[in-house]
Amino acid sequence: MVEQQLDDFMAEEGYVKVPSNLPEFIFYYYLEKNYVNVFHVIYYEKNLYITEEQYQHIKDKIRAFFKEKKVDDVHIMSLIVSRDTEKGKRICKEDPFCWMIDPSNDRLVVYENQVGDFYGMRNKIERFLAQTSSSGQTTADTQMDAGQTGKWNIRFRISYVTAFLVAANILVFMICTFTGDLLYNEGAFSAGMFWEDREYYRILTSTFLHWDMDHLVSNMIVLYYLGEVVEKYFGRIKYSFIYLFTGMLGNLLSACYEIYKGLYISSAGASGAVFGVIGALFVLVCVHKGHLEQITMGRLLFMIGYSLYSGFAAKGINNAAHIGGFISGVIIALVFWKLGKKDRMEMRE
Repeated sequence: MVEQQLDDFMAEEGYVKVPSNLPEFIFYYYLEKNYVNVFHVIYYEKNLYITEEQYQHIKDKIRAFFKEKKVDDVHIMSLIVSRDTEKGKRICKEDPFCWMIDPSNDRLVVYENQVGDFYGMRNKIERFLAQTSSSGQTTADTQMDAGQTGKWNIRFRISYVTAFLVAANILVFMICTFTGDLLYNEGAFSAGMFWEDREYYRILTSTFLHWDMDHLVSNMIVLYYLGEVVEKYFGRIKYSFIYLFTGMLGNLLSACYEIYKGLYISSAGASGAVFGVIGALFVLVCVHKGHLEQITMGRLLFMIGYSLYSGFAAKGINNAAHIGGFISGVIIALVFWKLGKKDRMEMRE
């Protein structure tokens, strides 16, 4: 990856380049109404060495640059471009807002203590690096060896939790086909069994049961395509929390509705959790100003409206769980987003 390629990519994303006296230090900024997003790039090669103090000093100078322009809310993400990842790690390992680019393999390196995304740019950077790798273009200042093929570490693209959840739901359904009503009798949810019989585990087990193939397939298709986006932006732990708790909270609302209406029904399915994921995605699209990757607010609202309408139009659908899952997904995602924003502000202070 050469500097010109990165320049072109950042320009396409609307970022303005600010060069420095030293070609190894560059930053790009995107100015919003009340704040500015900055990518601070260091080409950290063999002939360059900086200390952690110098690294922080550079970031302070960037903040001072914008303070002179009357912009106090500055969001900085550092990109360390280095073939020696251990060398790069030494200067940014304690900074959550620092990623590394390994130009030898055209891959983005993000450690566990670092933020999973920066205003929707992580996925775009990874795609840019993948395109750079597959095109056989130069990386950093040297041409790749003729016998070397560009590699891109795809471990950050794999949505492990989503894949696990889909596989778990399919596996449970397959077991159900051999055991008949056994798992449904033991794991399906109803208000009576939950409150009166105190079989509290059903609030979770029911989210992995599906009555038929159509029920399973429709839920898993939505979960696979939308879940991987939510997992990417919130991270595996928060995404797991969203999926499990929205499924359970959807069942709780369903139980309240059953009691209010005097119904005696048995319900199962991942729909409440799937609607929770949709609620979290709704929050992500909102905070990204109505457009996230290939998802627009219009398309998402249409899908939500159509899904809810289909639930009310059909018989035997637990719409209370759908609504409960969606609302809880919105609330939990907002809390996570606000907490993440607070952490980012504290890091800048």
